[in-house]
Amino acid sequence: MNVSSIDWTSWQPDMVATLMFVVEDSRVLLIRKKRGLGAGNINGPGGKLDPGETPEQCAIRETQEELCITPTQVRYGGELFFHAEDEMPNIHGYVYVATGYRGTPTETDEAIPIWTQLDDIPFEEMWQDDRFWLPQVLAGQSVKGWFSFEGEQLLDYKVEFS
Repeated sequence: MNVSSIDWTSWQPDMVATLMFVVEDSRVLLIRKKRGLGAGNINGPGGKLDPGETPEQCAIRETQEELCITPTQVRYGGELFFHAEDEMPNIHGYVYVATGYRGTPTETDEAIPIWTQLDDIPFEEMWQDDRFWLPQVLAGQSVKGWFSFEGEQLLDYKVEFS
């Protein structure tokens, strides 16, 4: 389905979730997800919002749980809206970027840490939408993006940057 044919004003997510990208020098900390939605893919750490939690608190907590580090110097990177044409959940996502952290990135039962150069991000192992917004967010812009998926196949998208 084309994103322009979706009524985003009445669209409701099944889940509110976050992503956190920790940037250090010319590299970014990603994870290989070991379980859950997108298992096997590379992404930033993140997950579902808990009741009473802000999106930023969620992004920090999920990074602590998945990588045993605490992101610092966190900035808002934007919002993403994922419409699913099948059994996948509709997701309203919040993106954050941190330029510092405390601790040592450590493998957990949820994720394997992967440092990658900013100019060599492994998009072929990530969700198909990431290539259309992640480089700009890591470069300091904020994104608002709308995506339509069927399974893991991206059908259509629209992104705006500020």
